[in-house]
Amino acid sequence: MQYVTKRHLIKVPINISIYYCTNHHVLVFTNSFMRKTLKLKTQLIINENEKMLKVTREPLYGMSNNEKKRLKSIQTTQVVLLKQMLLEISFLSCKKLKLVGVGFKVSLLKILDFDLLYFKLGYSHAIYFRVPKALNVYCLKSNKLFFVGNSSMFLAQTAALIRSYKIPEPYKGKGILYISERITLKEGKKI
Repeated sequence: MQYVTKRHLIKVPINISIYYCTNHHVLVFTNSFMRKTLKLKTQLIINENEKMLKVTREPLYGMSNNEKKRLKSIQTTQVVLLKQMLLEISFLSCKKLKLVGVGFKVSLLKILDFDLLYFKLGYSHAIYFRVPKALNVYCLKSNKLFFVGNSSMFLAQTAALIRSYKIPEPYKGKGILYISERITLKEGKKI
């Protein structure tokens, strides 16, 4: 019995090709410049004429009783992961960071075959961050950073790691902020 509703249907864009390995239950999305894979836990029905994917609740292999109770949530999680993969393969993600504070600076250094970010954040030492190969970094000004990448989750993790070097403090608002972030400042002690 297949439990497929409208929210469990996924429309695949024309420029993305789908490959499904039935032996290992792996679905591969390919584009002209990128490839993403996902290991499936439930059965998948592929309609190649309409470029539609249907995620069912039927398990691919023997499951424990505890996992059988959670089949509905596994099906929904799988749909969300597939939609996220389609978004990541279709579009590039970006994050913008700004440094707020007197003397807070960042510069991009290119050493051999990797990029290095050099931060001056008011500490007694400088902070260096090696940029992963999957990301492109642009240093627009000495206080603005722009990250571009395919994986939105990896991009968000990297931006959060850099932000953790100097979290914005609530009294003066100094630190590393996202461009769209607003800090509500607290009042200091009154004399």
